[in-house]
Amino acid sequence: MKKIQVLLVDDHTIVRNGLRSILENTDEVEVIGEASNGEEALEKIPFLKPQIILVDISMPGISGIELIKRVTKQWTNVRPIILSMHNDDAYILKSVEAGAYGYLLKDSTREEILTALHAVKNGEKYFNASVASVIVNGYLSQVQKVEKATESRKTLLSKKEREVLRLLVEGMSSRQIADQLDLSVRTVDNHRANMMRRLQVHNAAELVKLALEEKLL
Repeated sequence: MKKIQVLLVDDHTIVRNGLRSILENTDEVEVIGEASNGEEALEKIPFLKPQIILVDISMPGISGIELIKRVTKQWTNVRPIILSMHNDDAYILKSVEAGAYGYLLKDSTREEILTALHAVKNGEKYFNASVASVIVNGYLSQVQKVEKATESRKTLLSKKEREVLRLLVEGMSSRQIADQLDLSVRTVDNHRANMMRRLQVHNAAELVKLALEEKLL
């Protein structure tokens, strides 16, 4: 079985040495290189072609989170895992948003690190129970914010404006909407302009798109 090829990225030599000792004492992992900062990692990745990079968050220069953003953009076949001392909601959520495949704490056991490496190698994400809980709570919080924003936008529209918007979404022209609602074309156009101004969109297409995406009807 081919070993999982890993690049270690951490500014502390003692941490890299410890990880190398742990990982190379198995038949499953090969540490193909080390980098002491994000810049060095970006230089080595094209030549070493690691499957996985184990990345610290707090490093001089390019942070671990910024490094992950760049790596996932440039090399889709390289999968980053954060290995950090920070058990902080903000760090965890930012790492996930940046594209991390996993998030491990530096007090993780050897077995957990190996489990994460195998999972990520197979294209899966790996987050232990406490980290997964932070991610779920962060997602639910974001959903609640979106729902509140949608409800807030709905209150900006009058009943008649929502009727006009519904017909716009159905693809009707101003003339057709005017005939349907027994209004003048000018009144329909005024309703549309007012909705665009309140919802901060620039044209009818953006208005329709917003209505569909945020379920304003």
